[in-house]
Amino acid sequence: MKILKYLAIALLVFGAIFATLYFIKTNSKTLVEYETQSPEIQNIEKKTVVTGKVIPEDEVEIKPQISGIIEKLFVEEGDLVTHGDLLAKVKVVPNEQALNSAKGRLSNTLILMKNAEVEFKRNQSLFEKEIISQRDFDNAKLNFDQAQLNVQNAQSDLQIIKLGSAGGSSIANTNIRATVPGTILEIPVKEGDQVIESNTFNAGTTIATVADLNKMIFEGKVDEAEVGKLKIGMPLEVTLGAVQDQLFDAQLKFIAPKGNEEQGTVQFKIEGDVYLDNSVFIRAGYSANASLVLEKKDSVMGISEALLQFDKITNTPYVEVKNEKGSFERKDIEVGISDGINVEVISGLTLKDKIKVWNKTEPLKIGEEEESENQ
Repeated sequence: MKILKYLAIALLVFGAIFATLYFIKTNSKTLVEYETQSPEIQNIEKKTVVTGKVIPEDEVEIKPQISGIIEKLFVEEGDLVTHGDLLAKVKVVPNEQALNSAKGRLSNTLILMKNAEVEFKRNQSLFEKEIISQRDFDNAKLNFDQAQLNVQNAQSDLQIIKLGSAGGSSIANTNIRATVPGTILEIPVKEGDQVIESNTFNAGTTIATVADLNKMIFEGKVDEAEVGKLKIGMPLEVTLGAVQDQLFDAQLKFIAPKGNEEQGTVQFKIEGDVYLDNSVFIRAGYSANASLVLEKKDSVMGISEALLQFDKITNTPYVEVKNEKGSFERKDIEVGISDGINVEVISGLTLKDKIKVWNKTEPLKIGEEEESENQ
């Protein structure tokens, strides 16, 4: 009995000592002090970034007016050309059926012309002897003149089929010339390639693509959720992947009336005129990003978006504000536009409120850094 009594007393003593030590340890912890921030008057812009590329405003494809084989190219990609400059020359390869038909027509018109000539000379002799009337003589002369004209036309047709032009004209169809001034962007053919003329049923083979690189536009696509906020004439800031640390001003000039579905979302094409700097040479097809200001508010009360907390049930935004006693209490607020860093506060706060910085990240200690690296 005495042993049990002494054992109980010992347990009570050890329990009292443990409770005392625990109380001392818990009360010796330093209080957690949070930093605070106050709302500020600031300008907030809601922007969106559109990816795309910079391309010439107008690209012209030069096509031949006659089928054949590229005999000579006179320009290279990157060359500057003006209107009428010779780009290439096409060697005509006559179509056997068309050539045979043209030769037959020429032979037929020659026969008719000789017959008309004989008839004309006969009527001329009779007219001089006053055997036939003036009318009969005029008809014979008309038939002879028409026969001569038909022979000339048949000869021209045959020459066009064989050589591509009549009389070796300097503006022959075999000479491919620039129709607009600009820079040669692409020459998709080479000497010896066969080309097809542009006609009603065929677009024809492109000899070269010409564009003015001084008139460039930005072309990109915008999501349907943001296209309703865009307006023609809005300013853009364009950055190029190939030109570092330089912004180009642009102006929105086109918004597609119809969108196309891509990967489950509807995208609308937009275009904007880019104002270029003469000190920088911009090549067609550079990848680019355009920044558009969807909404802007000046001189509004705003806070860092990192200060916001959200109710787990209602998803209502709130912050914790320091009261007179030094503790923090919840305040529900109404927010407006955000630029991703700062957010507008419509109601619920004053400029004097001190908001708790609740999610500040602490720097890792040396041991913790090593452990995270090993993981």
